[in-house]
Amino acid sequence: MKRSSTSRSDVASFGASLEPPIDRERALAHLLDLLAIEGLSGREGRVASAVREKLLRAGCRESWIAHDKAHRKIGRDFEIGNLIVKIPGRRGASRRLFMGHLDTVPLCRGAEPVRRGDRIVPKGKTALGADNRTAVACIVTMIEHVLANELDHPPLTLLFTVGEEIGLLGASAVETRDLGDPELGFNYDANDPQRIGIGAIGADRFQVEVLGRSSHAGVHPEDGVSAILIAARAIEDAARRGLFGRIRQGAREGAANIGRIAGGEATNQVTDRVVLAGEARSHRKAFLEKITSEWRRAFERAAKSVKNASGVHGEVRFTAERSYDAFKLSERAPIVRLVSEQIRALGGTPTLHVSNGGLDASPLNAKGVPTVTLGAGQHHPHTVDEYVDIEEYLGGCRLAVALATS
Repeated sequence: MKRSSTSRSDVASFGASLEPPIDRERALAHLLDLLAIEGLSGREGRVASAVREKLLRAGCRESWIAHDKAHRKIGRDFEIGNLIVKIPGRRGASRRLFMGHLDTVPLCRGAEPVRRGDRIVPKGKTALGADNRTAVACIVTMIEHVLANELDHPPLTLLFTVGEEIGLLGASAVETRDLGDPELGFNYDANDPQRIGIGAIGADRFQVEVLGRSSHAGVHPEDGVSAILIAARAIEDAARRGLFGRIRQGAREGAANIGRIAGGEATNQVTDRVVLAGEARSHRKAFLEKITSEWRRAFERAAKSVKNASGVHGEVRFTAERSYDAFKLSERAPIVRLVSEQIRALGGTPTLHVSNGGLDASPLNAKGVPTVTLGAGQHHPHTVDEYVDIEEYLGGCRLAVALATS
C-alpha cells in the first residue's frame, strides 16, 4: 500500500482522544534527556543506565530489569548486552514485546538537541540520534503512563537492543526465552506512527582482503602488484555491471556498497594489502546471493588482471555472511490487523510499508515472534538534517499505550 498524504492537523490530532491523555511535557523531557546522551554501537552503557533510572522512577521494580549476555556473543568489546524489562500483566493474556535500539551512528557524536517550533533538531553540525532515541523515549513514556494510571494490560516485555546500527547484533543475539516468549512484537524505528512496517530487506555483509606484492614505487615499480589498483578495478568492474548503488535487473532489485577501505603505509611503496568492507541487499534471497557472488567474481577477476613484470598477479580473500534475511508479513496477519484497528481507533488511517533498511524486527520474525515496525517521529537519520517531528513522536507514544492496553 502506498503511504497516504497526512496533513499537520491530522498528525496533531492522532490519538488526542486517548484517556487519560499522555503528559506531553514529560514525554518530551524523556526524549530530550535521552537524545543528549552519547551511545555509539558497543558503547551503550550510559544511555542504558539512564533508561534504567527512568524506568525505576516510573514504577518498574528492580527485579523486572536485567541485561542479557548478548555482548558475550557479539564480542567486539561491547560494554553491555540488551536491556530487558519483563512486566507482569494485570490480566491473563499473551505477552507483548515493545522494542527499540539504544545505539546511534558516529555522526551523532557531540549531538545537542534543541527544540525549534514543532521539531527537535541538532544544535550543531551533527546528526541528532532520533534514530533511535525516539523509540527508547516512546517506550519509557508508554510504560510510565500505563503504570502511573494503573491501566489494565497483559504481560509486557520491553527490549532495548545494542548494536543495531552495525548489523542488528543485539536483536540477533537475544533469546526469546529471556524475553518471556512474547507472541507479538512492536519495534519502534520509523517516523509516521500511522504507517505499519510489515517487512524489510535482507542483507549480506562482506569483507575483502586484497593481497598484492610490495616493491619500491620509484626504483622498481614494475616488480610490485598494487592491491589498491586491484581494488579499484574490482569496484569499477562491479559498477560497470550495474552492481554498485541501486541495482535493477528486470523485476529484481537490490543495492550494494563499499563502505570502508583501509591499507597502505607509504607513498613510495607499491601497496601489498588493502582491506575493504561492503554490503549487498535485496528483498529476494536468490538475488541477494547473486549480487554477493558477482562482487566476489569482480574481485577475483581484478586480482588476476594486475600483474608485475614477472607475471605474478594478486590474490583476494573474500568472506561474506548473512546479516539478516528479508521478511514480509501478510496484510491479514493478526498483528497487522491489531495495529490497524488501534490506529483507526485513535483517529488515524493505517498504511503498510516494506523497508529497504535493516530493522530489529527482522531477527525477531526469524525467531518466531511476529513483529511490525512503527514510527515515533524520526526523520532523515544518519544525516546532519536529522530531526524529530514532535507531533509524530507524541502520536507514537499514544499508539504504544493503546497497543499495550488493548
